[in-house]
Amino acid sequence: MTEKTTVVTAERFAQGFTYGDFIDQINVNKDRFGQYDVTAKDAVTDEDVAFFKQAVEKGAARVLVLGEDWCPDVYRGMPLIARVAEVSGIEMRVFPRDSNLDIMEEFLNKGEHQSIPTMVFYTADLQYLGHWIERPARANQETVAIDQELERTMAGQEEQAVRRARRDLVNARFPDWQKETVREIRELLGEKLGI
Repeated sequence: MTEKTTVVTAERFAQGFTYGDFIDQINVNKDRFGQYDVTAKDAVTDEDVAFFKQAVEKGAARVLVLGEDWCPDVYRGMPLIARVAEVSGIEMRVFPRDSNLDIMEEFLNKGEHQSIPTMVFYTADLQYLGHWIERPARANQETVAIDQELERTMAGQEEQAVRRARRDLVNARFPDWQKETVREIRELLGEKLGI
């Protein structure tokens, strides 16, 4: 089997934004990123910190994150991975998806969707460990339930009101979904690194 080629070289990885630099240059949702920076601190427990430090000892060293500031899954999810990187010592670089479609092409969701955020974990020499896309499975399931409930309870109401209600319900769930994201990323790295 031939090894898959990648556009993510050491030079390319170094061109990514640090999380702070990404936040400094974004145009929208700075307040939302800040809101989820706060909940990310609670989502990463002491046990999680110990796990991610062990992952670093076993070889996890870098994470590449594809995202855009306008995307709700990004402003809710990227602060979490920034927290994981901060507490573990993993080097994180952020690449705006729309100007890095060649990287996005390597990590399409189900082989066709440019879903974000996409978090790609590597060793120090950029050997691929695994990637995680968009939101945890539990969030997908609960979003369907939220949509069904809104259809039932808000049928016939103004579209703006339904959207606001949906956003409020989803935002209320996201701190728990951040914890579920941590669990899924631990599972991904634990399996790859034998932790």
